[in-house]
Amino acid sequence: MKKMSKSFLIYFIGIVVLAFGISLMIRSQLGASPYDALLVGLYRTFGLTIGSWEIIVGAAVVLLNAIASKSRPEYLAMLTSLITGIGIDTWLWLFGDWLIAEHILEQSLLVLLGTLFTGIGIGIYLESSFAPNPMDRSMVILTDKTGWSFSKSRAIISIVFVIVAFFFDGAIGIGTLLNALLTGVIIQWIRPYVLVILHKQPVQKANISQ
Repeated sequence: MKKMSKSFLIYFIGIVVLAFGISLMIRSQLGASPYDALLVGLYRTFGLTIGSWEIIVGAAVVLLNAIASKSRPEYLAMLTSLITGIGIDTWLWLFGDWLIAEHILEQSLLVLLGTLFTGIGIGIYLESSFAPNPMDRSMVILTDKTGWSFSKSRAIISIVFVIVAFFFDGAIGIGTLLNALLTGVIIQWIRPYVLVILHKQPVQKANISQ
């Protein structure tokens, strides 16, 4: 029970940091990740909140994953979407009217910080192994079904989301490209330090274990 509680705490902190990064990228007005760009597009087209669309689309992806893999839905993956959605809406509400980037320098700073915190958040919650991410599961299923590499499957899924986001006036921009190029690098950079905190491993040892 104690181990599960610690795992959930790490998972929760990671999701909160991830939601913070996503919210910064949205406020930058320079684009968000392919997935988040679609959420913004749905919000602009149909209303509701961005966080609400995170929950709705996340649940839909979980169901599609279950159909594609011919298995039961992973309900814990829905928990990831639920907490992330609530986190996004909460951060955007806290930002209110005071965090509005009107100049390119401010927008650039927000998109860089958003990309950084997005990668850090993912790096933290991945180490918890508490609940899967619906999109990560989609990548695994597509890889199993096609024989493609994980990177190719991820790229294909990202391209599909960007295309759909485009038709819904999604938040596509330089931030979308930066997210695709830098998030993986940031996760690799932060992981050794996460391992140090969680498992008391020296940084060098944590690096070797990657």
